[in-house]
Amino acid sequence: MRRRSLLHLAGAALVPALFHRTRAEANMNSQSHPYLGMWVTEDGHIRHELLPNGRYDEARGARKSAYQGRYAVTGNHIDYWDDTGFTADGDFIDGVLHHGGMILYRAP
Repeated sequence: MRRRSLLHLAGAALVPALFHRTRAEANMNSQSHPYLGMWVTEDGHIRHELLPNGRYDEARGARKSAYQGRYAVTGNHIDYWDDTGFTADGDFIDGVLHHGGMILYRAP
């Protein structure tokens, strides 16, 4: 019986964090959010597409969909959760995305 109670408490502790993240994603990833769309490095080698459903698709060179996952924007900060478990983040500064040592610009 005690084991069941501990599992119940652990699950209850996770619910607010999951709800908060989901609600934040829903608020920030609407069709009109200013950061939606394609972001590319100056040489065009790396391309991040931020989709309105809270997902992203990253291409590298000729490799389409090299990485995919979800993202959330809070203010000018972006957090990425890759489908393989990798996490990353970045910041939008003066209309430019700074992410993992890379600088990405909005694609025309």
